[in-house]
Order: sequence, then structure tokens, then C-alpha cells
Amino acid sequence: MVLNFLTLFKYSWKTSSYFVSSRRLYSSQFSKYDSISDRYKIHILPALSDNYMYLLTDKFLKFGIAVDPVEPEKIMKTLAMEELELRAVITTHHHYDHAGGNKLISEMKKNLTIYGGDERIEALTNKISHNEILKIGDIVIRCLHTPCHTSGHVCYFIDCETIPEPICFTGDTLFIGGCGRFFEGSANDMLQSLDILSALPLSTKIYCGHEYSLNNLKYALSIEPDNEEALNKFKEIQEKLKKSEPSVPSKLAISHATLLPGVKMLSPVTFG
Repeated sequence: MVLNFLTLFKYSWKTSSYFVSSRRLYSSQFSKYDSISDRYKIHILPALSDNYMYLLTDKFLKFGIAVDPVEPEKIMKTLAMEELELRAVITTHHHYDHAGGNKLISEMKKNLTIYGGDERIEALTNKISHNEILKIGDIVIRCLHTPCHTSGHVCYFIDCETIPEPICFTGDTLFIGGCGRFFEGSANDMLQSLDILSALPLSTKIYCGHEYSLNNLKYALSIEPDNEEALNKFKEIQEKLKKSEPSVPSKLAISHATLLPGVKMLSPVTFG
């Protein structure tokens, strides 16, 4: 098979600047939580114009783990409402819209551990490597180095006995219906990163870094207008956003046919 790297590059560039309608829908600043068990929640918190922050909380051990907390005040307010303490921050990459709140949140919570895979991450305390295992409370996190969007990008995969279904925080490597722009890598780097993610269980819930879903699918449908699965997913997300609900999470296996053809050529599994 000939890999259509040029198509993927054009796709990553095109979709990254195609977000007008999502930003309009996003402006209501919704927030919600995904209750993954009686013990754990994932709070889905909007930030900036179209970012997602996440807060994984453990009701039994009374703590939370923040993911890319670019607006720390929202994180700390949510923790206070739940009567929990902040235990750690996991950062997907060094860009300001993901790591820009690390310094402030480290000042708000002293002796805070901040994980990441790139020394450029603000206020980093613990640099991690590919396949490194973190254990925070009873939560076991596997760190997946997925370079391309940035050279130090890391996705965080959680699949442990205390959490009933696997989850992955994918930052700006993998979105619903698309992948991130190639700021510091090649199409081959993206291929390898998608291959790493394609090896995860198909039931894995994906929590990505931006609300780009509607426009990713809109662009995919401009290439494949008869793609029924992409159209159904587009309609589903359109309704969610109209009701001020986030499009995340989405399972890894759901959008088997929703990605642009050039992206599908690059990996044996497509993503939702």
C-alpha cells in the first residue's frame, strides 16, 4: 500500500483552521461530568475558545488529577465543590493552551506534582517517558509518547481494575474524526503515533484536547459525502453542541469510517 502522506498533511492543516461554527456553539461554556463508576468521575471543563480540560476525581480517596489545566481557577472551583484535593497534573504537551496554567496552579497548590514528556512544559516536576507507568492513588496510568503535533507529546491511557472501562486523554494527537497538526513532526511520525493508539482496546473512551469534532466531520463529508457513518456521527455531535453538550468522549471504535480517506490509509484502525 502507498501511504498518502501528502493527503494527511493537507487534512491536518485544513481541519485545524475550520472551526467557526464549533466556536459559536462552544461559547455557552458548558461543563459536565462523565460518571465512569460510583467512585470515579471525569469532569469535562471548557477553557479558552475551544479547549477541553479534564479533572479525574476519586470520591473514595478524596482527590483529583487535572489534565491540561490551562484555566486553574475552574479546576480548583470544581475540586472545592466536590470537597477534594488536587493530587497531580498530567500535561499532554507544552503549548500554552494546554500547559499555560501549570505555573499558576502550582502556586495555588504547593508541592504539586506536574507530569509531562517535554522539558518545555511550564512548571514541570516529573518528566516521563514512553510506556512509563504512573500510580496515583489506585489509578494506574500508562504514558504513551505520540510525537508529531509536538516532539514531546504524551497521551495518557488508563485501564485498571478500579475503572470499569479504559480511557485515554489524547491531547492534540487524536481528535474525534481527525488528528492534530504537524508542528514538530512528519506524516511518518503521525503514522507511528496513530499506530500506538490503534493498539489500545477498541472500547477505549477518547478525551481529546479541543472541540473540533463537528468541523473534522464536516470536512470529511466534503471528501466522502456518501459516508453514512460520518454523516450519522456529524448529526449526533451537531445535536449535542446545540444542547451545549460536549462531543467527548467517543469510543475508539465508533467512527470506523469517519476519517478522511488519506488518514484511514495511514493506520489499520480509525478513530471516533
